[in-house]
Amino acid sequence: MRLFDTHCHLMDGQFSDDLDKVIARAREEGVDRVVIPAVDLLTAHAAIRIAEAHEGIYAAVGIHPESAADVKSEVYDEIERLAKHEKVVAIGEIGLDYYWDHAPRPVQQEVMERQIEIAKRVGLPIIVHNRESTEDVITLIANAQVGTSVGGVMHCFNEREEVLVRCLDLGMYISFAGPITFKKSDDLRALAAKVPPDRLLVETDSPYLSPHPFRGKRNEPARVKLVADTVAYARGESIQTCAKQTWENAHRLFWKVKR
Repeated sequence: MRLFDTHCHLMDGQFSDDLDKVIARAREEGVDRVVIPAVDLLTAHAAIRIAEAHEGIYAAVGIHPESAADVKSEVYDEIERLAKHEKVVAIGEIGLDYYWDHAPRPVQQEVMERQIEIAKRVGLPIIVHNRESTEDVITLIANAQVGTSVGGVMHCFNEREEVLVRCLDLGMYISFAGPITFKKSDDLRALAAKVPPDRLLVETDSPYLSPHPFRGKRNEPARVKLVADTVAYARGESIQTCAKQTWENAHRLFWKVKR
């Protein structure tokens, strides 16, 4: 059984002391592919360095909405240049975050729009962050026709069924993370059962959102197995079936990832 963690911030400082051990533990659990999304230019370079050093690990480059306050034009140029690296497989993590509001909302929207334009020019999918900004995120995705062009994933999905339907209608993939394992996440597990098999992905969002029973502790890619197991149970299927399906889906979306 092979697993694909589609969203794991291995460049985070929490992994600086034991990164090799974290990767080894992931391999022991069958996690053979990992995508590391950046949050700014500095972490984009860091993600690429890790990807270059480790087989099966890939990077995504982009500006997170929390880093969107003062993005110079040369930053976009550098993101586009980095996107052509052989181990960069997506533009991300991009999107909107109205919970923290580190940047004015119109600024966040412009930064997301410009990165979608980059994604379309280089032919790479996008990894979407959405926190309390659903209407505007969906509008931007719809206007750019992301789902029917380069494709994209709604990372760490934790929304209502109506939002799920709209995202699926736009052609987006849906990725579940640690919260789906939490005791009070019955509604989220019910939604996982409604995602079409060919649109389903799993992730850890490490080092954040550790699944049960590790909630509150540093997360790591090995624990994507717990997410996949919970998703499989919610869908009434084996973890082997879930792992195979999400593996195929991730390779379809992140087409530059080698099999």
